[in-house]
Amino acid sequence: MKTFSIKPSEIQKKWILIDADGLVLGRLAAKVATILRGKEKPTYTPHMDMGDNVIVINAEKVYLTGNKRDTKTYYWHTGYPGGIKSRVASDMLEGKFPERVIEKAVKRMLPGGPLSRKQMTNLRIYKGQNHPHEGQSPEILSIGDINKKNTRRVR
Repeated sequence: MKTFSIKPSEIQKKWILIDADGLVLGRLAAKVATILRGKEKPTYTPHMDMGDNVIVINAEKVYLTGNKRDTKTYYWHTGYPGGIKSRVASDMLEGKFPERVIEKAVKRMLPGGPLSRKQMTNLRIYKGQNHPHEGQSPEILSIGDINKKNTRRVR
């Protein structure tokens, strides 16, 4: 039996829409990372960008379990001496760019390298219900229906 390796001309990409309202962040990010890599397809080839395009809406309504909303801290460095900065997840979700919480979670679940950076360009995250990709007619994926642990009620 020969090992199957797909050619770039044979790759079929589709558009998938996910509503993040009430979904657990880690479970959502794991599912999105799997779709971006294309691991759910029977023709999966590790060195090719064959994942689907993913649209995530309602990014600000994602749910963090436990005390993570108040204690999970994101760090970055400005490049200057003593320039370490931090921000808590609740500040990011209530701030100007709540999409970054989902973006960082998905990015950190992908392997590092040029292919991973290319696959991240297939992810579009939006605050609110509206998105400009109606023309691609995305199919809706309901992650909450897959497993009851994927959704939580906001307390």
